[in-house]
Amino acid sequence: MTKLSVLDLANIGEGFTPADALANALDLAQHAEAAGYHRFWLAEHHNLDGIASAATAVCIGHVAGGTNTIRVGAGGVMLPNHSPLVIAEQFGTLATLYPDRIDLGLGRAPGTDQNTMRAMRRSANSSDQFPQDVLELQALLGPPQEGQSLHAIPGENTNVPLWILGSSLFGAQLAAMLGLPYAFASHFAPQALHQAIKIYRERFEPSAQLAKPQVMVSCNAIVADTDDEARRLFTSSQQTFTRMVRGGRGKLPPPIDDIETFWSSAEKAQVSSMLACSFYGSPKTIRAKIQPLVEATLADELMVSAAIWDHSARVRSYELLAQAMGQAAEPAVLKSA
Repeated sequence: MTKLSVLDLANIGEGFTPADALANALDLAQHAEAAGYHRFWLAEHHNLDGIASAATAVCIGHVAGGTNTIRVGAGGVMLPNHSPLVIAEQFGTLATLYPDRIDLGLGRAPGTDQNTMRAMRRSANSSDQFPQDVLELQALLGPPQEGQSLHAIPGENTNVPLWILGSSLFGAQLAAMLGLPYAFASHFAPQALHQAIKIYRERFEPSAQLAKPQVMVSCNAIVADTDDEARRLFTSSQQTFTRMVRGGRGKLPPPIDDIETFWSSAEKAQVSSMLACSFYGSPKTIRAKIQPLVEATLADELMVSAAIWDHSARVRSYELLAQAMGQAAEPAVLKSA
């Protein structure tokens, strides 16, 4: 059975604060753990009013410290923003505190705009060094070698599992060449999904970390008691992506009754393309909507994002999804704190 995992951006909803978002992230992780989800990942983004996970390693420690068994990690860290040594020390520390529970997904995008990229002291060609940075980071997290002069303490010999994240063919080729698991960001950029996975599987070279290809596919999934309620909750994501098309961002908006009054036909077409791997519905309908994606990609794992303004509705959405996908028995509904 395909594993289910959670991708959380620690969204800050309109009317809420970063403190609310971080508290909600931990609460969601605790409920996800109880519902049988495999991983809980947070993503690095900067200078965005609506996302509280900029200090990704700190957020991961917050979530890992409040849970017991679920794997916690980065989905991902934008490695060109950082030195490999600093990331090795951060995630080596996390792996030392929470053994066998920490993952490190790596991306090469800036995770921000050009002005913020410059403020982070990232040069325009930093992403060109991404493959070398991944190898350096992998060495720093691995066993020490004779004559090695640079050591990550903690970090050395923690062997934190690395993932390559991407939404293009570059990440697929790199993950295959290095023999690392591959996660495709189809929750916002699905266009190259099938071609990227095909290339990854065809070119995969076994490594010390991984003997055969391992594919994670991300999607948006919102589940509520009825199809109509799930459709309404999904309008928060649709509004957010429409704002992006317009050149704006902002906090996560509450849902609206009719999205057709919010966007133009051109905006609808563009946003719908970006959200092509997005599904909503009741427990009776959601599995039938998601299963074709799983079958078409043969994904080993499905990482689910759900940008829902109301936290209690978000918690319930993940619980209902786990039940609908056969991951968990139907317990009494857990109430969020």
